[in-house]
Amino acid sequence: MPRKKLKNEDEILSHNLIVRVDAAQFNKLEKLRIESNCQTVAEIVRRILSGKKINCFYTDVSMNAPMEELVSIRKELKAIGININQITRTFNQEKTSENNRAYYVMKVADLYKKVDEKVDTLLLLITKLTEKWLQG
Repeated sequence: MPRKKLKNEDEILSHNLIVRVDAAQFNKLEKLRIESNCQTVAEIVRRILSGKKINCFYTDVSMNAPMEELVSIRKELKAIGININQITRTFNQEKTSENNRAYYVMKVADLYKKVDEKVDTLLLLITKLTEKWLQG
């Protein structure tokens, strides 16, 4: 399958260059390729030669634990919300006595207490993340 025709003939990579580097230089280029948005080492070299910008992406491993905690809080809040919706649906569909309705109200109140605890934890976590973010 032939390549797509480019509108600008100057963008065609038509000249081959063979360059030899030692293992240390190749490892540096490969590391740069892994950290950047480039697909190949040749693309890295072309960008270096042309003076174009290479965007590198770094991950902060110190943020893994807070992010995992945020994910777990999100899952718990979603589960609590689903439970509240189910209780509310049951409450509205059943034509039961006041004792049963009081039971459902107490059940929802307990769930809202759990939500309150999770929101407090969430706010503390966000405060820590904000302090870390504003340091740099």
